[in-house]
Amino acid sequence: MSETTQRLAALRAEMKREGLAAFIIPTSDFHDTEYVADYFAARRHFSGFTGSAGTLVVLADKAALWTDGRYFIQAEKELEGSGIDLMRMGQEDTPSILSYLETNLKPGETVGFDGRTVSFREAREWKRKLAAKGIELESGKDLVSRVWTDRPPMPKSETFVYPLEFAGKSVQE
Repeated sequence: MSETTQRLAALRAEMKREGLAAFIIPTSDFHDTEYVADYFAARRHFSGFTGSAGTLVVLADKAALWTDGRYFIQAEKELEGSGIDLMRMGQEDTPSILSYLETNLKPGETVGFDGRTVSFREAREWKRKLAAKGIELESGKDLVSRVWTDRPPMPKSETFVYPLEFAGKSVQE
Protein backbone atom coordinates (compact mmCIF):
# COMPACT_ATOMS: atom_id res chain seq x y z
CA MET A 1 0.00 0.00 0.00
CA SER A 2 1.47 3.39 -1.01
CA GLU A 3 1.91 6.29 1.41
CA THR A 4 -0.86 8.18 -0.36
CA THR A 5 -3.21 5.21 -0.08
CA GLN A 6 -2.42 4.85 3.64
CA ARG A 7 -2.98 8.57 4.24
CA LEU A 8 -6.30 8.50 2.40
CA ALA A 9 -7.37 5.43 4.41
CA ALA A 10 -6.64 7.26 7.67
CA LEU A 11 -8.56 10.32 6.45
CA ARG A 12 -11.50 8.15 5.39
CA ALA A 13 -11.57 6.48 8.81
CA GLU A 14 -11.79 9.91 10.43
CA MET A 15 -14.47 10.97 7.94
CA LYS A 16 -16.50 7.89 8.90
CA ARG A 17 -16.15 8.70 12.62
CA GLU A 18 -17.43 12.21 11.87
CA GLY A 19 -20.29 11.04 9.66
CA LEU A 20 -18.90 12.76 6.55
CA ALA A 21 -19.54 11.38 3.07
CA ALA A 22 -16.96 13.73 1.52
CA PHE A 23 -14.09 15.94 2.59
CA ILE A 24 -12.64 18.85 0.62
CA ILE A 25 -8.97 19.86 0.91
CA PRO A 26 -8.07 23.02 -1.01
CA THR A 27 -4.59 24.40 -1.57
CA SER A 28 -4.95 27.27 0.86
CA ASP A 29 -4.14 28.62 4.30
CA PHE A 30 -5.95 30.88 6.76
CA HIS A 31 -5.14 33.95 4.63
CA ASP A 32 -5.71 32.46 1.14
CA THR A 33 -2.02 32.76 0.32
CA GLU A 34 -1.00 31.68 -3.17
CA TYR A 35 2.00 29.60 -2.06
CA VAL A 36 1.32 27.93 1.27
CA ALA A 37 3.77 27.00 4.02
CA ASP A 38 4.41 23.29 4.62
CA TYR A 39 1.96 23.27 7.54
CA PHE A 40 -0.84 24.03 5.08
CA ALA A 41 0.26 21.57 2.37
CA ALA A 42 -2.53 19.14 3.23
CA ARG A 43 -3.65 18.64 -0.36
CA ARG A 44 -0.08 17.66 -1.27
CA HIS A 45 0.20 15.40 1.79
CA PHE A 46 -2.98 13.44 1.06
CA SER A 47 -2.71 13.28 -2.75
CA GLY A 48 1.02 13.31 -3.54
CA PHE A 49 0.42 16.09 -6.07
CA THR A 50 3.08 18.80 -5.60
CA GLY A 51 1.77 21.53 -7.91
CA SER A 52 0.87 24.89 -6.39
CA ALA A 53 -2.83 24.79 -7.35
CA GLY A 54 -5.46 22.13 -6.84
CA THR A 55 -8.33 20.87 -4.74
CA LEU A 56 -8.69 17.33 -3.44
CA VAL A 57 -12.12 15.83 -2.80
CA VAL A 58 -12.19 12.56 -0.88
CA LEU A 59 -15.23 10.27 -0.75
CA ALA A 60 -15.56 6.94 1.07
CA ASP A 61 -14.78 4.93 -2.07
CA LYS A 62 -12.98 7.33 -4.41
CA ALA A 63 -11.19 10.64 -4.65
CA ALA A 64 -10.53 13.29 -7.28
CA LEU A 65 -8.12 16.17 -7.67
CA TRP A 66 -8.95 19.32 -9.67
CA THR A 67 -6.11 21.32 -11.17
CA ASP A 68 -5.57 23.59 -14.13
CA GLY A 69 -3.76 23.10 -17.44
CA ARG A 70 -0.37 24.11 -16.07
CA TYR A 71 -0.29 20.86 -14.12
CA PHE A 72 -2.07 18.20 -16.19
CA ILE A 73 1.08 16.24 -17.10
CA GLN A 74 2.65 16.61 -13.65
CA ALA A 75 -0.57 15.63 -11.86
CA GLU A 76 -1.08 12.62 -14.09
CA LYS A 77 2.38 11.33 -13.16
CA GLU A 78 2.15 12.15 -9.45
CA LEU A 79 -1.34 10.67 -9.03
CA GLU A 80 -0.49 7.44 -10.85
CA GLY A 81 -1.44 4.43 -8.73
CA SER A 82 -2.99 6.57 -5.98
CA GLY A 83 -6.61 5.84 -6.86
CA ILE A 84 -7.21 9.59 -7.19
CA ASP A 85 -8.87 10.68 -10.44
CA LEU A 86 -7.42 13.73 -12.17
CA MET A 87 -10.02 16.36 -12.99
CA ARG A 88 -8.68 18.62 -15.72
CA MET A 89 -10.23 22.00 -15.02
CA GLY A 90 -11.35 23.88 -18.12
CA GLN A 91 -11.87 20.70 -20.15
CA GLU A 92 -15.36 20.21 -21.56
CA ASP A 93 -15.98 16.81 -19.96
CA THR A 94 -14.65 17.72 -16.50
CA PRO A 95 -17.33 18.22 -13.85
CA SER A 96 -17.04 21.01 -11.32
CA ILE A 97 -16.40 20.05 -7.72
CA LEU A 98 -20.02 20.79 -6.90
CA SER A 99 -21.32 18.69 -9.81
CA TYR A 100 -19.06 15.84 -8.72
CA LEU A 101 -20.43 16.03 -5.18
CA GLU A 102 -24.03 16.29 -6.37
CA THR A 103 -23.55 13.24 -8.62
CA ASN A 104 -21.79 11.10 -6.01
CA LEU A 105 -23.67 11.98 -2.82
CA LYS A 106 -27.22 11.39 -1.67
CA PRO A 107 -29.60 13.80 0.04
CA GLY A 108 -28.91 13.84 3.77
CA GLU A 109 -25.18 13.18 3.40
CA THR A 110 -22.61 15.69 4.63
CA VAL A 111 -19.55 17.30 3.06
CA GLY A 112 -16.89 18.54 5.46
CA PHE A 113 -13.99 20.96 5.17
CA ASP A 114 -11.87 23.26 7.29
CA GLY A 115 -13.66 26.59 6.93
CA ARG A 116 -10.49 28.48 7.78
CA THR A 117 -9.02 27.47 4.41
CA VAL A 118 -11.96 28.44 2.18
CA SER A 119 -13.25 31.91 1.39
CA PHE A 120 -16.61 32.89 2.83
CA ARG A 121 -17.93 33.54 -0.67
CA GLU A 122 -16.96 30.08 -1.91
CA ALA A 123 -18.33 28.32 1.18
CA ARG A 124 -21.61 30.24 0.87
CA GLU A 125 -21.91 29.17 -2.79
CA TRP A 126 -21.18 25.54 -1.90
CA LYS A 127 -23.79 25.63 0.85
CA ARG A 128 -26.44 27.17 -1.39
CA LYS A 129 -25.93 24.72 -4.27
CA LEU A 130 -25.54 21.61 -2.14
CA ALA A 131 -28.54 22.49 0.04
CA ALA A 132 -30.66 22.55 -3.12
CA LYS A 133 -29.77 18.86 -3.52
CA GLY A 134 -30.36 18.06 0.16
CA ILE A 135 -26.64 17.72 0.91
CA GLU A 136 -25.32 19.21 4.16
CA LEU A 137 -22.12 21.21 4.50
CA GLU A 138 -19.99 21.29 7.67
CA SER A 139 -17.23 23.91 7.77
CA GLY A 140 -15.81 23.26 11.24
CA LYS A 141 -13.90 20.08 10.46
CA ASP A 142 -10.11 20.06 10.79
CA LEU A 143 -9.62 16.36 10.09
CA VAL A 144 -6.20 17.08 8.62
CA SER A 145 -4.68 17.92 12.01
CA ARG A 146 -6.12 14.76 13.52
CA VAL A 147 -4.75 12.46 10.83
CA TRP A 148 -1.48 14.11 9.75
CA THR A 149 0.53 13.05 12.79
CA ASP A 150 3.93 14.34 11.62
CA ARG A 151 2.59 17.62 10.29
CA PRO A 152 5.19 20.40 10.08
CA PRO A 153 4.80 23.14 12.70
CA MET A 154 2.74 26.24 12.06
CA PRO A 155 5.01 28.93 10.62
CA LYS A 156 6.20 31.53 13.10
CA SER A 157 7.82 34.70 11.88
CA GLU A 158 7.92 38.31 12.93
CA THR A 159 5.55 40.72 11.25
CA PHE A 160 7.01 43.81 9.67
CA VAL A 161 5.91 47.01 8.02
CA TYR A 162 6.35 46.93 4.27
CA PRO A 163 8.45 50.00 3.37
CA LEU A 164 6.52 52.99 2.03
CA GLU A 165 8.75 53.15 -1.04
CA PHE A 166 7.43 49.73 -2.10
CA ALA A 167 3.91 49.85 -0.66
CA GLY A 168 3.00 53.25 -2.07
CA LYS A 169 0.88 54.04 1.01
CA SER A 170 1.64 54.31 4.70
CA VAL A 171 0.14 52.00 7.32
CA GLN A 172 -2.18 54.82 8.39
CA GLU A 173 -3.42 55.30 4.82
